[in-house]
Amino acid sequence: MQLLDVHAEGEIGKVAIGGVPKIPGATIADKLAWLNSDPKGQELRRFLCLEPRGNPIGSVNLLLPPIHPDADAAFIILQPDQAHASSGSNSICVTTALLEAGIVEMHEPETIVVLETAAGLVRAKATCHDGRCERVELTMVPSFVHELDVSLDTKWGRISLDISYGGVFYALVDVQQLGLTIEKKNAAALVSAGMELKALVNAAFPVAHPEIPAVSGIAYVMFRDNDPDGVIRTCTTMWPGRADRSPCGTGNSANLATLHARGRIKVGDALTSRSIINSEFRVGLKAETTVAGRPAIIPTISGRGFTFGQQTVALDPFDPLARGFAMTDVWGPSAGDIPD
Repeated sequence: MQLLDVHAEGEIGKVAIGGVPKIPGATIADKLAWLNSDPKGQELRRFLCLEPRGNPIGSVNLLLPPIHPDADAAFIILQPDQAHASSGSNSICVTTALLEAGIVEMHEPETIVVLETAAGLVRAKATCHDGRCERVELTMVPSFVHELDVSLDTKWGRISLDISYGGVFYALVDVQQLGLTIEKKNAAALVSAGMELKALVNAAFPVAHPEIPAVSGIAYVMFRDNDPDGVIRTCTTMWPGRADRSPCGTGNSANLATLHARGRIKVGDALTSRSIINSEFRVGLKAETTVAGRPAIIPTISGRGFTFGQQTVALDPFDPLARGFAMTDVWGPSAGDIPD
């Protein structure tokens, strides 16, 4: 399988541009469900995401033929825990790969690429110059609040959080409640807290998309804060124990829905979100809409993708470690739950 190495504002999103096997399913959501339920789908994820071929940092995006007539390409995000429906940083990586690898023809100064995900269509507007994709603005899938200000008893005391959807479901937590700040030096503590909170929230508040049954459960805990200059600072924590290097596109979409629900932002407004490594996304509110009768918004996410390499991975049938493995020394304590 041929993988193009790309990162979006620091978050790695490798793109499988060749050798991707046929994934069963009539829709991209069906394909997502197959990858998460069928042993063959799980083996494919392990092959690409675990050691010795993979590592805990980043995702692998399976590039698929589109099903929707308006889409230029489809993709599903593979991470060590499962296949995921949608991602802003990975959409930027996929758009950059499609254009710079020549899979989709690049037009300067701007190219429109429509991506099909299990969560719906994402429209990417790429600014292009001298054969490079310089910046990508995404029109994300509809985002909505599931519930605001729910309370949860934790070892940090009783904390308040929001549950919101931005392409996947998030628990959004104001980081001050844990006595932490979003800084690189606190990454391990944030990730440990995020893994513990994710388990607690999923046990207490089961969630599922009202129109896409394959998208269910809290995928991530995102911590949030405000910098002195008014920029929103975020840290999304990801299984088995790492921090998203980017500001997080789906997380900021989910958070934007909470700001709209509280009357703090309106259509046409924009803000900046800053990651734990100080990279930034521009986040905008494009429109209001509904999902299954509930209020929702259409967010935009703008950031940069950079291609930095290419690799070919193959399966050696004689390799005793072909299924992949993870160890707690690098992957974090939750890696002990990954079966050999």
